[in-house]
Amino acid sequence: MDERLKLYRLVPIAADDDPNWLGAKSHGEVLVAARTAGDARIVATERELDFMDIDAAPAEDKTTKMASVFRNEKLYTVIEVNNGKEYHQRGVIDGTISVDTIISTQI
Repeated sequence: MDERLKLYRLVPIAADDDPNWLGAKSHGEVLVAARTAGDARIVATERELDFMDIDAAPAEDKTTKMASVFRNEKLYTVIEVNNGKEYHQRGVIDGTISVDTIISTQI
């Protein structure tokens, strides 16, 4: 299925000292190709490191995807971008999503 996707900017809107960060840090602005604004948050979240990807707490079979900063509307806003280009593959187009948000117990 050849799906037409839209381009979205995920932009941090909270100050660095905002308590909603809960010790997390901003990834800065990220551009993603996605189906909807909600899907754009999911696409960005999928690029973050998850507890299930490495040997780290909390425990086996527990994901941290729901705790992503991208899913928090108080931390990130999503803006649709109309740049005239067509996108057909979901994913991050531009921006860096760091993977140092979780420290492995294997170190």
